[in-house]
Amino acid sequence: MNERFSQSGQVAGPGVEQGDRAAAEPGQVWIEGGTFVMGSDRHYPEEAPAHPVRVDGFWIDVAPVTNRQFMAFVEATGYVTVAEKRASAADYPGAAPHMLKAGSVIFDPPRRISGPDPSQWWHYKFGANWRRPFGGQSNIRGKYDHPVVQVSYVDAKAYAEWAGKDLPTEAEWEYAAKGGLEGTEFAWGDELVPDGRFMANTWHGMFPTENLKPDGFERTSPVGSFPPNGYGLLDMIGNVWEWTSDFWSSRHPEPAGSSCCVPVNPRGGDAEESRDPRLPDVMIARRVVKGGSHLCAPNYCRRYRPAARHAHEENAATTHIGFRCITRR
Repeated sequence: MNERFSQSGQVAGPGVEQGDRAAAEPGQVWIEGGTFVMGSDRHYPEEAPAHPVRVDGFWIDVAPVTNRQFMAFVEATGYVTVAEKRASAADYPGAAPHMLKAGSVIFDPPRRISGPDPSQWWHYKFGANWRRPFGGQSNIRGKYDHPVVQVSYVDAKAYAEWAGKDLPTEAEWEYAAKGGLEGTEFAWGDELVPDGRFMANTWHGMFPTENLKPDGFERTSPVGSFPPNGYGLLDMIGNVWEWTSDFWSSRHPEPAGSSCCVPVNPRGGDAEESRDPRLPDVMIARRVVKGGSHLCAPNYCRRYRPAARHAHEENAATTHIGFRCITRR
């Protein structure tokens, strides 16, 4: 674990006055509010247009929620995740009855591929859930300090409410991920691997068939295995995608024409419009996930950047999505 943690688990981030430290939530850092440029005009179209946004200050978890923390939640409440329940025919009209079983989507690297079809490496696995991320005899023994995966937005929200916290908006998440930097490609500067130093758990090699693992990790890594950003936050980039509370939108809103109209604490998206147009019969809303994961590679999904964003069904889970919480004043 990163040395910025004190014995109490409280962390004081940049700009936190001494008198405020006693008010820190355990395992969280204070992010002073401010204005920043959200999005990017240089990458994927859904990140555009870049536009100014202001957010108020908030506390945010130093690291993604771990298997150990999620286990404590389940033991205290008896909570059952979405992946542990039988899928609903109403949610997935037209699905074959034999597929409507408890389970989730797993990443299974193929030896070779034919074309760009992701179904060659993503599979629905019966019995896959947070305890058994890949189904079968897989387990989380020895991985209690790894980010919990196979949790849907619904599950993440339930955990946050139990903890007396919330999930960040996309704007809050992106502002925190920048770590105080502005105009840089990554959360740490403009080079993916500066001076040969690995800054995040991402894929190295030709995705999805070649994983060179020069950083030592094939899948998730223990939180704190890579350097913190400028605010002392761990794994904001790479390792696992993280849920935000915003509904998905295909683009950011156009910026206001006057500096007097900078959006403050925006809550993006609309539930109905967030649904996947390729699946008109599926009425499940999609949420924004941020930060990229250990599966993001230079040749595929260059989304290991603060501005990057992706859509995911709010009741679906995978092996590469987790979350962290925030507390607002």
